[in-house]
Amino acid sequence: MTRKGKKAPGGHNPLTYHERSKLTAYGTQTIRLSTESQRRFGDCCLGLQPILHDAVATPSGHLYSREAILSYLLTKTKSLKQAKTEYDKILQQKIQKEESNQQLLQLESLERFEHKNQGAIQNSTQLHSQSLKTQERRNIKTESIEKGRSSLKRTSYWLSEHQPEYDPKSDMLKQGPPPERPNSPMSGNPLRRKDLITLKLNTESTSSSSNDIRFTCAVSGKMITTQPVIAIKKTGQVMLKSVFEELAKPTMICPVTGKKFKDKDVLILQKAASGFAASGKVQAKKYRPTLT
Repeated sequence: MTRKGKKAPGGHNPLTYHERSKLTAYGTQTIRLSTESQRRFGDCCLGLQPILHDAVATPSGHLYSREAILSYLLTKTKSLKQAKTEYDKILQQKIQKEESNQQLLQLESLERFEHKNQGAIQNSTQLHSQSLKTQERRNIKTESIEKGRSSLKRTSYWLSEHQPEYDPKSDMLKQGPPPERPNSPMSGNPLRRKDLITLKLNTESTSSSSNDIRFTCAVSGKMITTQPVIAIKKTGQVMLKSVFEELAKPTMICPVTGKKFKDKDVLILQKAASGFAASGKVQAKKYRPTLT
């Protein structure tokens, strides 16, 4: 008798541990990520290194080193100015081309009107027949070339000379004018230099290496890892959300500086994200369909 047959029919699962693990491997699987699988709080969203001094935050709550974000804004502003100049140049060329085409259409309409108005006057029969034959030959030749090209495209579409060409000028005009201000690297919203919020980050070093620096709450002194973090814009103090709700929110007074603040001064901070290290998420989910 097999091992399964020795088990009692009721009250016990007749499946082995290996079989149970296989059955539970289907559906939505959730696992909690460890600290090593995420970016640390206090890392610059551009440099991905701890911000040792001059920490700033954007209105979206992402942390940056002031040097990194200012150099980014300067570089993007220069590139946007160049793109704006190029866009204006291409747009002016398009306007001039449309104006010239409009003038040609007006001249052609005037010529047709004059030809129709002076229809009784014509050249000699010989000259008239000669020009008519020339026009007919031109039409026949043009039609034959167009038919040949269309048939070649239909049968030899893989040839490079019959592939559509990319026109960067028309593509730039379709996209429209470039934005006036550079966008934030993380949120994509327009960002100005005066929108940056200066923060005071409390650090705790476990060794001489900069990679071992940890950031702590300004009120409780607890180490910040994956907990929600709040910053007060008016004072620049950074604290845990639980501490903020317990001490600062009821009185609307900063526990560190004693200054009053409003709801608009409260900013939820975000962690730097890179690849799998998703910002603010401590759980990973995966769905596996069942066999039935």
